[in-house]
Amino acid sequence: MGRVFNWLAPVVALVLAIAGLVFGGPVTGASSAILAAVLMLTLIAAVFASVHHAEVIAARVGEPFGTLVLTVAVTVIEVALILSIMLAGDGTASLARDTVFAVLMVVCNGLVGLCLIVGGFRYGEQGFRVSGAISYLIVLMPLATLTLILPAFTTSEYGPYFSTRQLAYISLATLALYAVFLYVQTVRHRDYFIPGPAEDGSKPGAAPGPDDFWPSVVLLVVALIAVVLLAKLLGKPITQLVQALGAPVAAVGLFVAILVLLPESIAAVRAARRNELQKSLNLALGSSLASIGMTIPAVGALSVYLGQPLALGLEPSDIILLVLTFAISLATFGSGRTNILPGFVHLVLFATFVFLVFAP
Repeated sequence: MGRVFNWLAPVVALVLAIAGLVFGGPVTGASSAILAAVLMLTLIAAVFASVHHAEVIAARVGEPFGTLVLTVAVTVIEVALILSIMLAGDGTASLARDTVFAVLMVVCNGLVGLCLIVGGFRYGEQGFRVSGAISYLIVLMPLATLTLILPAFTTSEYGPYFSTRQLAYISLATLALYAVFLYVQTVRHRDYFIPGPAEDGSKPGAAPGPDDFWPSVVLLVVALIAVVLLAKLLGKPITQLVQALGAPVAAVGLFVAILVLLPESIAAVRAARRNELQKSLNLALGSSLASIGMTIPAVGALSVYLGQPLALGLEPSDIILLVLTFAISLATFGSGRTNILPGFVHLVLFATFVFLVFAP
């Protein structure tokens, strides 16, 4: 049943997306609520299917290329949703900031905390490669600072905005840092990110056969195209739903982050249960790094092209949470072994973030 779902979902999603664009246009109005709900469920199914096929490809190509395939797939989905909602109407100047910050909080606190607790309760302590975890953090911290904190303190533009020149420079710097990290991850120091054998003696799942690999490549591309097109249709309904519920604008970013990270989060938690914490960290920290390294330049280019304002600077309370998250992360990943205590600390930080979204 799962195999049939993962093979049919991308095709069905693409057909519905094309039909919606050709015959219906963007979904708007209360009378289209049922259609919007159907398209949303189709979008979620396509997201899950795309991550499944990315995992099949990842199992064949091995680490660290495997997690790179997963993170790139998730980031494509994230960028598509952000751009579609930005183009859907007013009040979305801060959407990219809210989504990227939400991804950081969901991943670095929510997902990491959950993985540490799941693995800690089952195995007591779990080990990972310090060199790999620190490599993620040493790039993630300046990327987050340059893109989310610095705009709140520059003076060329009033408020949490970069000037066009500043945005162009930060985008290039972000791409350069991420490109160097990818070189280190995939060429120079691949061993930093390769998981060791599971400490409980369990064996990893069998690699997919040749009959699974190439169909998954094709279906992954189909699923990603379907997600991009469905996102275009659902940009305005998502914004309208949040407004109808009376939730703050920042809740849109949290919704997008949870939606795109849900399948990958499931994969990370499963890896932690198999005592493969390094793979969990590769998935989690790799997602947050790719979110900044690829999303900010893409959204920044669109902002300049359309002349649409892009608010990137965080509020003071969010800056405090971000700095605290990085400080705790350095302590968590500094020894090479972890347990449930830092996991609960990260979850408390995540709960605080969610609370402040709705009660700023």
